Amino acid sequence: MEPSPTGDRETAYDLYQRGEALLRARHHAQAAIVLERAARLEPGKMSILESLGRAYYNSGQHERSRDAFSQLLEIDPSAHYAHYALGQSLKRLGRTAEARTHLKLAVALSPGTPLYRQALARVPEVVPGDEPGSGSEAPAEGDRGE
Repeated sequence: MEPSPTGDRETAYDLYQRGEALLRARHHAQAAIVLERAARLEPGKMSILESLGRAYYNSGQHERSRDAFSQLLEIDPSAHYAHYALGQSLKRLGRTAEARTHLKLAVALSPGTPLYRQALARVPEVVPGDEPGSGSEAPAEGDRGE
């Protein structure tokens, strides 16, 4: 690990803060690397998993983003943003029916969030046996819809 300003090894919090700064600067792939290190130090930490999921999503690593948001929902099944972001990840993977399920849950858990309703409206209804192609809208960075 790299030394922190105090000369100690970087803590999960230091890595998380650095990862967030990289996300704000739109260096998504670099943020994912730093946030992976934070996640190894603090497994199951919701804030790290959410940021890691966003970094993966925005760097085009949709299967990894799906995994991160799924882990987040294992910790807190009522996390509306995690349902939204998982829905967006699944949509990118072409798993439209599953995407709609999670987007519906996001809307149900936070009915006053227009971002979630708009995302759901952009995912077509799925006819059984017919999975349309993937979508293109990324989860809004830093917009948790709160």
